[in-house]
Amino acid sequence: MKRLYIDFDGVIIDTIPLLYEAFEKNGLSTDSDEDKEKRSKFLETYDFGEIIKDKNILNDSINCINKIIESKRFEISFLSHINSLNEGRVKVRYLRRHFKNITIILVPIGMSKTKMINSKDAILIDDYSGNLREWIEAGGIAIRFSKTLDSKGYKVIDRLDKILDMFDKNGEEIC
Repeated sequence: MKRLYIDFDGVIIDTIPLLYEAFEKNGLSTDSDEDKEKRSKFLETYDFGEIIKDKNILNDSINCINKIIESKRFEISFLSHINSLNEGRVKVRYLRRHFKNITIILVPIGMSKTKMINSKDAILIDDYSGNLREWIEAGGIAIRFSKTLDSKGYKVIDRLDKILDMFDKNGEEIC
């Protein structure tokens, strides 16, 4: 059975635009290097419970993950960066409400996801190209999640259940 890691932010919940909105409301630039440390401090105390809600689910991701589970084709884990322990607690509570038996791996921001697990021959679905590039370099299979199907040079999906069209029941890629 093929290992499948699913990112959280920008894949399951549409947190990124909401975080950018919160930065702007608090006078923080989203692209300025000089505000980078201020953004980091802001995220350490931000109430992620404000944005990690069912109303912010991306492209029916919860139901899509249930379809993937029912297919029994993959060994699924969630693999998500966190900016603070509070963010981690909110994500775990949210995911446990929907999924009782899936492993959740929280990665401190600034550390590569490939340093937390063995990515060799495993699949990562992520929206961030930097994570996907590192995943491939570590011998994994990268699938980009994009609401607009912007591939940025990677295989791309806009719904998580489309992974079922990419791999057969033995976990082999379908050409």
